[in-house]
Order: sequence, then structure tokens, then C-alpha cells
Amino acid sequence: MSDIPAKATASGRAPGDIVWQSSPPGSIYDYIKVASFSIGPDGTVDQWSERAARLFGVDAGEVVGRDPVEAFVPPELRVRGHRKMAEILDGKEWTGVVPFRMSADPQAPAAHGHRADPAGSVDGLAEIYVMPTRTERDDPAAVCIAVDVRVLRGIETDLAASQAIFGQSPFGFVLFGTDLRVLRVNDRFTSVFGERPEGHRGRTARDYLSGGEADRLEAALRHVLERGGALNDLTLAGRVPGGGDRHDWSIDLYRVHGGSGRPLGVAALATDVTRRQAAAREAASARRNLALLNEAGSRIGNSLDLETTARELLDVAVPGFCDLASVDLYQGLLTGDDRAPGLTDGSGELRRVAFASAVSDLLPFLRERTAPEPEAPPPVPDRPQVPGARTGADAGNAGHVGNIGNAGNGDVSRSGSGERGGERDRTDAAGAPSAGEVTGAPGLPHGAGPGPARESVESVESVPDARSDQERLQDWSASPAGPFTVGRRTEGAQRPADPYARARAGRQGRDPHEPGGTGRQGSGHGGAASVSVGAVHRYPSGSPRAEVLRTARPRLLPGKDGDLVQSTLAVPMVAHDKVVGLAQFARTKGSEPFGERDRALAVELATRAAVFIDNARLYRREHERALILQRSLLPPGDPEAAGLDIACRYLPGTTATEVGGDWFDVIELPGHRTALVVGDVMGRGLRAAVAMGELRTAVRTLALLDLEPADVLSHLDEIAQGLGSPQQTTRAALQDQDTDLAEVYLATCVYAVYDSVTRRCTFANAGHLPPVVLEPGGADRPALLLDMPPGMPLGVGGEPFEEVTVELPEGALLALYTDGLVESRHQPLDEGLEAFRNALTDPALPLEDACDHVLTSLDTHHGEDDIALLMARVKGLPANAVGDWSLPREPRSVGRAREYARAQLADWDLEALADTTELLVSELVTNALRYGEGEIRLRLLLDRTLVCEVWDAGLVQPRRRRARDTDEGGRGLQLVGLLSASWGSRRTPHGKTVWFELALPDGDEKIADPTEALLSLF
Repeated sequence: MSDIPAKATASGRAPGDIVWQSSPPGSIYDYIKVASFSIGPDGTVDQWSERAARLFGVDAGEVVGRDPVEAFVPPELRVRGHRKMAEILDGKEWTGVVPFRMSADPQAPAAHGHRADPAGSVDGLAEIYVMPTRTERDDPAAVCIAVDVRVLRGIETDLAASQAIFGQSPFGFVLFGTDLRVLRVNDRFTSVFGERPEGHRGRTARDYLSGGEADRLEAALRHVLERGGALNDLTLAGRVPGGGDRHDWSIDLYRVHGGSGRPLGVAALATDVTRRQAAAREAASARRNLALLNEAGSRIGNSLDLETTARELLDVAVPGFCDLASVDLYQGLLTGDDRAPGLTDGSGELRRVAFASAVSDLLPFLRERTAPEPEAPPPVPDRPQVPGARTGADAGNAGHVGNIGNAGNGDVSRSGSGERGGERDRTDAAGAPSAGEVTGAPGLPHGAGPGPARESVESVESVPDARSDQERLQDWSASPAGPFTVGRRTEGAQRPADPYARARAGRQGRDPHEPGGTGRQGSGHGGAASVSVGAVHRYPSGSPRAEVLRTARPRLLPGKDGDLVQSTLAVPMVAHDKVVGLAQFARTKGSEPFGERDRALAVELATRAAVFIDNARLYRREHERALILQRSLLPPGDPEAAGLDIACRYLPGTTATEVGGDWFDVIELPGHRTALVVGDVMGRGLRAAVAMGELRTAVRTLALLDLEPADVLSHLDEIAQGLGSPQQTTRAALQDQDTDLAEVYLATCVYAVYDSVTRRCTFANAGHLPPVVLEPGGADRPALLLDMPPGMPLGVGGEPFEEVTVELPEGALLALYTDGLVESRHQPLDEGLEAFRNALTDPALPLEDACDHVLTSLDTHHGEDDIALLMARVKGLPANAVGDWSLPREPRSVGRAREYARAQLADWDLEALADTTELLVSELVTNALRYGEGEIRLRLLLDRTLVCEVWDAGLVQPRRRRARDTDEGGRGLQLVGLLSASWGSRRTPHGKTVWFELALPDGDEKIADPTEALLSLF
């Protein structure tokens, strides 16, 4: 490179101070190879520069002193060459293109722009500018400037190609200088941003992009300018002049160098990827929706509990689909009233069964709002790294950067794919905070910074708040600025004790309890105060949500100005063509708005959940009905019996139905006797429960007939045989019929009658496990299995049943049970019976504790069969509670009976019952004399009631009839029925017994007047 004089670098510098230096980098001479040589007066070369040597490939020693025409010009052109040389030496300037040929070293490569032929010569084409000069002796000479024509044409071609590529490229091209200002743009760029290319010169990135995006682009330009290399697929977002639509551009950056390697600036190639980004967001949305649907399919409906199913829906929706969500179900459907008012117009009562929120990260925001504000915001740290951009080395495998806008104004979109995540605070790939972390409130969702906060939050005084974060969140959530204020809380709605106990888990039951209460209008979409989980509320007829419930069509409800909620998607929950409730999905400011795909996804999620919720509702209804059935088939409360303390337990084999075929019963019989029944219908579920109900009803009916235990089981056997075939009720018909074994009802049963006067218990068994008796004495006398004939199960038929009578000692413990207590798949029957006997060790233990001890000692959680346990402790009537007399068959016995009765009542301090008892005893003894046989026996029994029994040897049962006005008799039994609480007769082994029962006076109840009862008969 030749030395040239440098221009003065400072004003006022003298010309003599000018410094000679090398050409600065980027000079034109770096690209155009210029050579010089001179011709002396004799027409030969007298000076040969180094550039000439490089251009022509000949050293000075080989050229100096030679005729240039002879040395370089081809022979056929030498004549013209000599003529031109003569003209030059005569002082004439000349410029032209001169071909030249010279021999070349076979080992040396051809010079730039030259072509070597097979003979070893090199063809060249040089443009020469010849300037005549004079020597010191005033002889003519010439200075020649030579340029390789082929190099010039290459440069011209490169410039034309560059201009064509730059001007005709379909991509926007921008050249930034080292000061990051625009040097040049192409026509494609101006077609988007307007003006002529010259009008963009000197502009910066901030003239095209918003603050946040401009910062990212300038940081990227500075990074490429300083470090070199390339930065690919930098995604930026903005709006073009005159257009309101948002555009996405993918920018590729690379540094531009001069010929000497000096950086000249940064070139940016921009591609509009708006459609590609939209397609990517759509694809990401579709993937997200598919993932949510897959998750919903696996998580929703795993339980038959209404509240659990609703919570499962919200677990799927929050935060993957929305920021807040709630589920309201019709109260009428929950209570089983399908015709509750308001179901047709959407104004019916609803119950909030679930609520979920992903805005528990508002606690830092609340701390900031309740603390003194700083005088100035902290400065934004420098960010030399460009988040999300790819360098040339990893351009093939790195993802594009997300679109981050101004978090303060809500113009923020999700990162590239548009997917929603569970975390609000994100960092970029380089570890630097995102825009939302710099410009928004800490921990606040995008776009919900302190600037547009709600009025109620702004009104908080800037003083330290001693309340806990949880209390501040509760107060804020319950205020009009709360994140999800919908519905109206009805009077008397119960609020949970601590609805915010699980706020950090993202799930809250919200309640806006404040003075004055339920009518306060809030800023929520429902136009009223918040609704706590479990509260009953309603939406007014004609309101948006009531319309959603009425029309069964989803609706997007926009948020209000200053509201944290951007929009709410209200979706009806429809199952089996019936609206069962309302699901609401809300997104906060800064979140991606709901689209059509989101609407369809919300409808799908709500529909799936609605089907499961309706199934759970139907299951709950059937379950409650089954429970009502089961409870109606078992004795209500704690059964009571004369001379017995009773405790009982029933455990269903499965909690899914809680009904089965096991049952027990305690039936009070006349004469202070008690029937104890335990039975087991083979099978389980509702079918067994229905059969059990029929058998239990039959047992109670037969027991009231006061039959012997064996007779009761015989009648039950016939009834059980007819249960499977309702149209074939006789034994002969059953034998002739090919009975379907699946419809045969078999049952085992033990029936015992206990007499509290004699403490004797008569048992009859139909294939059931024997009772267990624990006599007083504890460890000295272990529990025993009663030795009694097992008998055949009910429904088999053909075999009689036998009775066993056992006298039970005072304080003995009697246990009746079903096989589910002592037998399971993992426990043989013998081992179970032994374990049961070993569990009964203390006869003095309270019965309730004894039952619990047995159930905890044995394997009762196998779930294979129902368990029924009936335990009774013997407490016979004391001798002073029994009056027993024998009367001869003579008329005087009637008077004696009255005397005996009055005297006994006097001993018992029951003189208030003396007149009534005398009258009724007189009637029964008179009937025994007139219609009975043999000796007469009178017995009075005192326990919870007063019982009078008259025995005789006659077999004819008394029958009450209605006497006519003219009849002189026939009114005795009517009188007994009027004055007694109950009366009846029963057969005995030696005749019959007629009895009546009177309630003991309690001081408030008025005793029936016998005189008035007699007069009422006429």
C-alpha cells in the first residue's frame, strides 16, 4: 500500500504538521490492485514497482531495461504497440486496455486475473493510464498506472450483485453503523415502515420498536458488534406505522467488515414471522389443550364424591388453563329436588362446591401496597446478554426468544409457543430477569403491576401493617378488588372457619365477610360480594351468568377497568341434557386472552366434569336411598328390652353401597319377653338387602303372633322359598318348577326368645353360627359356643327346626353375630371363632366397649362380607317385681284377683293404677271363668311397664267384637282395649295367656278414668 498524506486531524494545525501515514483500513486501494511503472526516454522500463511485480508476475530485475511492448504485448499487436509508444514519448497521454502475454514459471501460480495456457504463457488484460513526463535532462519519458481489468470487472459484478440482492431481496435488510444508527435499508424494509430509504438514515431501534423490544435489539446489536459472529432467530414484536395489528419478526444479525477486517457495522436481515408465530401459538395451544384433556381424562372422575370431582376439575384447570376457577352446583339437585324453583331461568339457588386460585403470589404485591413507597424506583440493570437468541454455533438447536413486551401496560404475550405455565416469575435463558420482573410488581402476574391497581388497593394507607400475609390476602380477596367476586351470598350461609388455610397451595375458600354484609356491590362480574366455598347463593334472573345457566351456552365476560381479572369464561355444566351447575374460568390481566380454542376446551372440561358430577350426584342419591333402606331395616337407635342390656353394631361389607343382607333385630314380646334375631342373606348389595327386608318383616310379624322359635323359622323357611319365584308360592309348585339357582334366596338365622322372669332363653337355629355365652367369672369361665342343632338354611326346605332352652345366669353375656365377623379369605372359620371367644374376656365390661373391643380385635376390614353383632347382658326381673297367684275356678276368684292386684300395686307405690288394674283384672278373670278351662293363674310383672297376665288351660283364643246397643255383654275386651296401652293373647304349652299392659305414671300424663271409659261404650 502506497503512503499518502494524511489530512489535518485538528483545526489550526499548520500544513507542516501534517503527518504521513499508511492508508486507513477500508481504502479503495484494498480492493483495486493498482500498479505503477515508468518508461525512460529510450522507451524501455526504467522503474518497476512492487505492485507491478505482483500484478504482472515479473520481478523488477526481469523487466527494467526491456521494451515493455516486446516484453508483454503479444506479437500480433506489437506493431500497434510501438506506434502508441512513439506517440506517448512525443508527449501524448493515452488510456486504454492492453492485452499482454508473458512466460511464467511453471512452478508459480498464475497471477490474480490471469489465465495460463498449456504452453506456459499467461494472458492478461490491463487498463493503463500513461502520463508523459520529462526527465532531469528534459528528455521525454512516461509514468504508467496499470490496473487489472478483470479485477475491476469483478468488483463491478460484485457491486451489481450486492445491489440486486440488497434492493430486490424479499426480506427486510438494515445496515446499522458502529453507533447503532441506520446506514441503509432496502425497499422491502421501506414497504413495511414507509418513507424512502434515505429517510431512515440515522434512525435507531427505538424509532421502530417499543421500549422493551428496542432495548433487546440494541443489546443484541452491541453484542454482535463487540464480539463478532452471528446472532440468529432473535424474535421481536411490535406494530408498524398506520397498523394496529401486532407483528412478529425473526432477526438475523452479523457483523460487516471492511477489506482490512475493520468492523463497519451490523447487518440485520428481518423476516416477518407473524403467521408462523400465530401458527406456533395455535399448535402450542392445541398441544396444551390435548395435554389438558388427557390430564382431565386421568384425573377427573376418580371419585364418586361431588366435591372431590369438582376439585379435580379445578386441579386440572388451575394454573394450566386459567388463573382462577370455581364450580357452582344447583342446590336443588344436590338435595334431590329436581323441581326446585329457578332451574329454568338460571336464578335457582347454587352452592359453591369448589374454588381454586393461582394468584397466591399476590402476597409480595400486598406487602408493597401496604409499605411506604420508595422515592424512586431502582434502576434497571444492564443486560449485555440477549435472552433467547442463538449464536452461529448453536443456531441449529436453540429455540427462539419469547415475545416480551411492556409489563406495565399489559402488552405482554406469552413466550414463543404461547403455553401457560404454573410459575409466574420467570427468568430468561441467560439468567437475567424478564421484563415483567423489572417493570411490574414482584410476584404479580404479568400486566398487574402497581400502576393500574384497583381503587381499594390504592386506598391502603402507606403505613406498616402488623397483620399477617394471610390476613392481608383474605381482606384483599374479600374486598371489591378481590380476584373473583361473583354471586350473592344468601342469608344464613355458613362460612368456613379458615377459608384461607390452603392459600399457599393455590386453593382457597373465599368469603367476603364484612359489616353489613350480603348486599354490598363489588367489582366482580357477578355484581355482588364474594362467595365462600359451601355457601348458597343465586344469580339474579337476567344477569349474564343466569343467562348462561338458562341457555346452556358459554359466555365470555370481560373484566372491568382496574380489575385484576381480565376476563371470565362462564361455562354451563351440562350432563345428560340437564344443566347441573356453572363452571367459571378467569384469567388475570397480562395473561393470554381466551380464544375460540379456549372456549371449546372449557366446554369440554366442564362437560366431562359435569357428567362425572351428575354420576356422583346420582350415586349419592342412590347411596342415600340405600342407606335409608338399610337403616329402616335395622332397629333404630339403641334397642331396649326388659331384663337385658343391649348393644349392637352393623358394618357393611363395602362402603360403595353400605347395604347388605346381614341383619339383627330386637323384638319386645308380651310378658316382658324379648326376641333376639340375627340373620344373613347369602349375597351382598341391594338385592340381598331387599331379601333381608322381606325376611325381617316376616320375622317381626311372626314374632307378634307369639309363636315358638322353631315355628317362626319354619314359616320363614317357606317364605324364603317363595322369594325367588313370586308367582310360585307353594312348596309343590316350587318342586315342580325348574328354579333358576341365581334367583334362589338362601339365608341363615338364629331366633331366640328370652324370658326376663325365668332368665330362660329358647333358641332355634337355621344354619347359622351358634351364639356365644360368657358367664360371670371372666378368665375362670371362658366364652362358650352353645351346643345346638345347626339346622338347614332358610329357603332349602324339607327339614324341621329344633329348639334348645338355656337358663342364663345373672350378668351373663350373650353374643349373636354373622359369619363376616369370624370368617374371611385370610382367616378360616375355626380361627375366627377362637379369636372371637378370646376377645370376650370381661363380662363386666360395658357393652358398648365390649362391642368396640371385639371389632378392633378381629379382622373386620376385609370388605368381603357384612358384619352384624348383637350383644346382650342378662339382667332378670327381681323377685319383688313379680306377683304370681293361682286362683280356683270359682266366682269368688274374681274378687280375690282384684284384692291381690290392689295389694301388689300398693307395695309398688302404684295406687294411681289400682282402679284401672282392678277393672281390667276383673274382666280377664271373668272371661277365664266363663270361657276357659282348668286352674286360673294371675301374674303381675313390673319393669318399664306394668303387665298383667291371666293364664288358663283353655285353647280358645279371645276375640274382640263390637257389641250392639241392645247387647248386655260383649264389651269386656273393648274396655280392655280402651284402658290399656296394649293387650293380646298367646298360646302356651298348657293352654293360653291373656294379657294387658299399662304405662307407668310419670306425673304429667293423665291416667284414663275407668268410669268415662265405661260410659263411652254406650
